[in-house]
Amino acid sequence: MNGTIKNGSANPPTAHAVGQAQMGKTTPNGLHRKMTRTDPSKSSYEQVPLHTACFTYLGFYLLMILGYINQLFFTPKVATEKHRDGYVPLYDAFEKFYLRYVYRRVKDCWNRPICSVPGAEVVLKDRITKDYGWSFEFTGTETKCLNLGSYNYLGFAQNEGPCADESEECIRTHGLAACSSRRELGTNPLHTELEALTAKFLGVEDAIVFGMGFATNSLNIPTLISPGCLVVSDEKNHASIILGLRLSGATIKRFNHNNMADLERVLRDSIIAGQPGSGKPWKKILIIVEGVFSMEGSIVKLPEIVELKKKYKAYIYLDEAHSIGATGPSGRGVLDYYGVNPNDIDILMGTFTKSFGSAGGYIAGNKKLINFLRVHSHAHCYASSMSPPVAQQILTSMKIILGMDGSSEGKNRISQLARNTRYFRKRLAQIGVITYGHEDSPVVPMLVYLFSKIGAVVRTLTSKNIAVVGVGFPATPIMEGRIRFCLSAAHTKEQLDYALSIIDDIGDTLGLKYSRKPRTVQTIEY
Repeated sequence: MNGTIKNGSANPPTAHAVGQAQMGKTTPNGLHRKMTRTDPSKSSYEQVPLHTACFTYLGFYLLMILGYINQLFFTPKVATEKHRDGYVPLYDAFEKFYLRYVYRRVKDCWNRPICSVPGAEVVLKDRITKDYGWSFEFTGTETKCLNLGSYNYLGFAQNEGPCADESEECIRTHGLAACSSRRELGTNPLHTELEALTAKFLGVEDAIVFGMGFATNSLNIPTLISPGCLVVSDEKNHASIILGLRLSGATIKRFNHNNMADLERVLRDSIIAGQPGSGKPWKKILIIVEGVFSMEGSIVKLPEIVELKKKYKAYIYLDEAHSIGATGPSGRGVLDYYGVNPNDIDILMGTFTKSFGSAGGYIAGNKKLINFLRVHSHAHCYASSMSPPVAQQILTSMKIILGMDGSSEGKNRISQLARNTRYFRKRLAQIGVITYGHEDSPVVPMLVYLFSKIGAVVRTLTSKNIAVVGVGFPATPIMEGRIRFCLSAAHTKEQLDYALSIIDDIGDTLGLKYSRKPRTVQTIEY
């Protein structure tokens, strides 16, 4: 194998240096250059070979045909409702068919019960099926696996250490739950402290926290926009954003994923046309994007979006669920990564379920925004408040990231994650598989395309004590079935090397090495 890996120098530029250069600041080597465009060479989106595309469609439709034949001649092994004559079907017919006769064939690869914390390793509770996925039974045994499927980016999902100790002590002081909303009796000193610390962490005036990350989007977006507003949303945005937009009643227009030319086209055309029917000006225009896209592994082109926001006088809603803590030299997300001023982002949203090893979410920005949400947000007024030990876990982990514990532990974890990410991605490129996303993104989708290969890869890796997540239609397009690896600062080089050696082996056995890019046999520095 010949060739070289792009950006594969022994001492690549740091994310902070890249961010400074993109914003026209002075880089560490003393050079000053204006570069507001994101470097496309840092992202990978290799096209699928034509023969693989044909076999992918053929295989999927073959599964569908077999499913219809199965449905026609065999009674499904599921409970059926009685005394429902005359009722319309409660569930969509195709959805019911798909779950029973297509998804069931690979159902064993999903919803795996675990019986440990999702750290660098995870313990799976073994189960078997004797009727081809209609039902499962436990074997009574357990399997410890290398965990490449959890969003434990900074390795705080542990049952020992300062986070666990302080959360345990917090239960003795504050109990397990307030059993009330924040607006009534659910606010305690931990919530107040967490909101102040989150605002400090992000470099903004104020923040508000919620007990559920999904609800942070789905229940707050309708609070901020309404009919007569325009939302320009990236086509790969998360389901929580999509639900919130649908509930809001605003006009939604999508733009091609991370495509700034298409975003500008949508903004320009929408402003010219005005509201549908009347042509009136929009009440407000909101651009919604994610920091790191959870299924694509790409990093948003934030500096260019800020330029468009200022040009067209729009607002920016930035979802940093997968980027906060995991990107930037200080772990403060994509703003830190690019060196963008936090005041240029109108609404900062994020979750505590990934990098902080806890649960819940936040919205941050200026005081006027946060005070408005304290009064009008459904998630603040009606939902149960964040559990005290959950809040304490976030407080402790965030203080470690900020260095407020007096150690360099947080800085070391951020550096370790960045090192693991670069190393793992470069080695996968060397192996010859196709991956998506940005070279600094800890979310690493490996394309396997064929529906049947998703199950084969997940089962094979599990047999080798490696736990991963397989993703296929309808969560992705039919053509883009994938295995999604999530890297963590808790992973050691030895663990990554073991996983990579297994991937290399099954890449030959299962035919996963689709990449046509030049490969190299040179040693990649860790």
